[in-house]
Amino acid sequence: MQNGEIETIPQPAVKNLRSKFEQLAIETSSTTQNGIKRPPSRNGNGSLLEPVSPRQRTSSGGSYSHEGPDETRQLRASSSSSDLRKRPPPPPPFRGPKATSPNPSPLLRPVPIPSSPAPAISVANAGHPRIPSISLVDAAKPAEGDNDDTPAATSISSLRSKFSNNDSKGHFSRASESHIAPYPKSYVPYKIRSQPDPPLITNEDPLIELSPRSSSSSLSSPDSELSQHSAPLPKANRRHPPPPRPPPRHRASALPYTPTTETPPPLPSRRNTAISPVPVDDNPPTLPPRLPNRAHVTVPAAPTIHSELPCPSPSTERRVLGASRLLPPPTRTIALGDKLPPARRAAPSDSSDDDSEDEDLKGTGVDMLPDSSQSSRRPPFMHEVHEGYNIYTKITVELYTGHVRMSGTHVVIGHSHKVRLYDLAVQDTPLWVLDSKEVGVKGVTITSLEFRPARERHDKGRYAWVGTKEGHILEVDIKSGQFTGAKLSAHLYGVLHLFRHGRSMVSIDEAGKVLVFTPDSEDEDIKLSHTQPRVVRITEKVDFAKLMGGMLWTASRTDKVGAKTPAKTPIIRVYDIFTPGCVGRTVLPTEHVGPVTSAAILPSDPERAYVGHEEGYITIWALNTEDRYPKCVEVMKVSMSDILCLEGVNNRLWAGSRSGTISAYDVVPRPWVVTNCWNPHPGMPVMKLQVDPLGLECTGRLCVLSVSRDEALRLWDGLLSYDWIDQELMKYEQSYSQFRDLTVLLVSWNCDAAKPDSLTGDPANINFLHDVLTSVDSPDIISFGFQEVIDLESRKMAAKNVLLTAATGGKKHEEGVLPGLSEKVTGAYRRWFDRLLLAVRLAMPPECPYTVVHTESLVGLFTCIFVKNTERVTLRDMAISTIKRGMGGRYGNKGGIVARFIIEDSSMCFINCHLGAGQNKVRTRNADIAGILEEKTMFPMSPESVPFVGGGDGSAVTDHEMVFINGDMNYRIDQRRDAIVASVRANEWESMLPHDQLLKEIKYNRGCRLRGFSEGPLTFPPTYKYDRRSDEYDSSEKRRSPAWCDRVLWRARVSSRVEQIHYRRYEANVSDHRPVSSAFKMTIKSVRHEIRQKYKSEVQVRWADEEQKRLAVLRAFYVSKQLV
Repeated sequence: MQNGEIETIPQPAVKNLRSKFEQLAIETSSTTQNGIKRPPSRNGNGSLLEPVSPRQRTSSGGSYSHEGPDETRQLRASSSSSDLRKRPPPPPPFRGPKATSPNPSPLLRPVPIPSSPAPAISVANAGHPRIPSISLVDAAKPAEGDNDDTPAATSISSLRSKFSNNDSKGHFSRASESHIAPYPKSYVPYKIRSQPDPPLITNEDPLIELSPRSSSSSLSSPDSELSQHSAPLPKANRRHPPPPRPPPRHRASALPYTPTTETPPPLPSRRNTAISPVPVDDNPPTLPPRLPNRAHVTVPAAPTIHSELPCPSPSTERRVLGASRLLPPPTRTIALGDKLPPARRAAPSDSSDDDSEDEDLKGTGVDMLPDSSQSSRRPPFMHEVHEGYNIYTKITVELYTGHVRMSGTHVVIGHSHKVRLYDLAVQDTPLWVLDSKEVGVKGVTITSLEFRPARERHDKGRYAWVGTKEGHILEVDIKSGQFTGAKLSAHLYGVLHLFRHGRSMVSIDEAGKVLVFTPDSEDEDIKLSHTQPRVVRITEKVDFAKLMGGMLWTASRTDKVGAKTPAKTPIIRVYDIFTPGCVGRTVLPTEHVGPVTSAAILPSDPERAYVGHEEGYITIWALNTEDRYPKCVEVMKVSMSDILCLEGVNNRLWAGSRSGTISAYDVVPRPWVVTNCWNPHPGMPVMKLQVDPLGLECTGRLCVLSVSRDEALRLWDGLLSYDWIDQELMKYEQSYSQFRDLTVLLVSWNCDAAKPDSLTGDPANINFLHDVLTSVDSPDIISFGFQEVIDLESRKMAAKNVLLTAATGGKKHEEGVLPGLSEKVTGAYRRWFDRLLLAVRLAMPPECPYTVVHTESLVGLFTCIFVKNTERVTLRDMAISTIKRGMGGRYGNKGGIVARFIIEDSSMCFINCHLGAGQNKVRTRNADIAGILEEKTMFPMSPESVPFVGGGDGSAVTDHEMVFINGDMNYRIDQRRDAIVASVRANEWESMLPHDQLLKEIKYNRGCRLRGFSEGPLTFPPTYKYDRRSDEYDSSEKRRSPAWCDRVLWRARVSSRVEQIHYRRYEANVSDHRPVSSAFKMTIKSVRHEIRQKYKSEVQVRWADEEQKRLAVLRAFYVSKQLV
């Protein structure tokens, strides 16, 4: 002891020191309180903790260990040597029965039971190596006869002793230098200490590991009940490997520890009884490297050890499994001589803008969308074949507050407190304007309108009922322009709906009260002031109501099943109001649909009802059921827009959408077919669709009226007579037309910003343009479509395009310069134009010159069309336009250039496009091509109608008789790159065709707008993506998969009039794409209009007979449904 602060007086004998401590404990037992749990040791590898005090002091003498960490006591840290002379706290007694040591020490003698707990005798000072540490001494094993007297509530260790093996040799036992006599059992209260000191922790065996969450050392384990005396703690040997997982703690044996001691079997897992967390030392000492996490958990409050894995041998080394310290993954065994499996490589991204998410290429909604590729865009005007209807009327119907009904040529409109009466056969201004003041009612608001039935034929469609917000019902004679009856306060609330069924009338108010008016006898009509109605109750505040087949259908926007789930469906209630005492029935759609907006019955299929919903759904309901209540049998997704109104017109189901279009569906095939689709109110949602069944009796016509948000009323031919005439007339086209053939050559190439001067070196580069132009003999039309003429990744170029467009207001054509050849942004387009012009002159015979009819550019896209001078004189109505698809239609890095012209009486359209890139961007590409094909104002309207198809006027792409599409469509192959490359090297193109995205979309996706197009067989390798100036596919880090990105497709009204001559690729390697070309033999027509008009007159006569047949069928249907 060289330190002057340490006392050098000889220490007393252990026996006297123990006696003094025990006597002091007896004197102070009356003031002892419950103890506090000992703080846990944060040293997980057996090293000593630093004390909280500035320095530690040691004392000699015997030390006693108690049962668990709850009763552990320590010496208070001292700051001076004088503190060592103070009397130490009394030692704690043992709460469990103790047994005598096998070898009693002569230095110890039996003593009486202490009444207060004995403190821990020593605190190891890891920071002062010159001070010897005093080890703990465990209690002796109790005698067998004392077990029954041990109270269960005072110690948990007595319970654990029943499950421990008395003969087991634990790894935590140590050789004892002294032995103690057993202590009698006693109840000892806990003593509370405000700041417990860290315990002494000793470890002589480097393979013994202490749990980092344990509150005591291995020598004072809660499972140890035997006394031992250990030597001072040696320094940790850091050269040893990481210690193994510690075994479960057992009762220590009094036998000395030997290296040959066997590992006892593990104890069973015990229930965790921890009740509170243990405080952690705020000043942890410097620790050695952290050991790996163990599967067991030791909680100071209970001697429970949870072990998920069997206890390993102490000699087994525990390896650290990476930074995450997780268990090793499962392995598979490969027999000797077996071939090793190939290394798995993550599939590379095919583009910098690829989506990491997997896309559903064939969604349910997209798959079942009706086929609209052959639909007619001609509006079915009434004036085309009927007289007496002024289609260009100026009649307006107020939005939301206006109500309209039609009977023949008479139109009734109610708004506010006035009723306006029109006769379209006379004029489009009101004949009469009636005010509710005439019947003595002021300040009313009209909320509903309907014609009432009449017994006499000449009275049908003459009298109309008007419902008001105040609950009144008024009757108007539209021929005389007078009010003929009134029933004031028929309802206490506003009359929202009026319906006609047979000879009855039905009124519904917002409170759910229904009045059914039925005449008293068969020989008279309903008298509003005399007929007594029958009352029926339904749910209040219905948003939708429709009387179909004698059943009242109602629905509310707020009534839903699963309202807070994605599968929410509206609740539809059906009432048999004409049966007294009826109770409504609730019916539900079979799938998720939007709120109910409309409903209709198709005359050609009277056993089914069709209900329109928001979100573009139509549900189909079977009416011919056993209980007469409808049952949902099918749900159809027909539009991406909401269905706002629905009507059954002849054999077509008409639907008005929020997008402003009216579509006529043929519901027989699956999926449905859109036969007609037109835009009656540009940009305005169609709010109302109504069929006029009363007009069948009055005029012999089936008229349909529509009202949109622009408040304009339009009338349409419900029989679509002009389409029938047009289809019949086309059967005689061979008789009134002359035909001849033309040759068309299409060239498509993504040049990847390559300049014309780069076509050098390899003969394939030098001869590229010459080989393309001579691939077909003297074509009549040559169309070049290039993509990425400029560097799309150049920010400087993008900024120039944006700024120039903003500065010129979108007008980029300069005077005296061909469209698309301006050099304000770049001269690349001009250079390529000059090169193409020179190539055509060199490749074609001098006696066959060509003329440029179209040039245009759009942020990398460039189109140039040549036509022979001999054919140039037959061209007319030429137009060219661009459509942007990049950045939501704001930027032209993706999009198309569309050019059209009419040659003789055939119209043709050429599209050069660049669609969205990315392996998984299939839907983006589908949306891009749909946006190009469905643009309604691509070109100005043409005054001619004969060259166009589907009743079009030439303003849209689909109006043209022949359409050609070429460009970098970016559709990929859904296979691994290795498999694609292997198929290419083996020249097995057919094996990749089932995985081509474009072919799959055309085959499976009924909503794909390219379904009506054709493509020649792919007999050449994929054209994308190559290393520049190389024949190797992409070898960069991205390693993009090869694909047929560059394609040529076509569509013709008569498929036999376009025949493909060749479809091939070229080996110019200055770009990462290979160019492709396709040649066609095209048949054009020249119409003899006099002969055509003769055939048209004959067809119209035939239509008159056909019309009467259809009207008779419709009349029988409306009579059966009691609507006329």
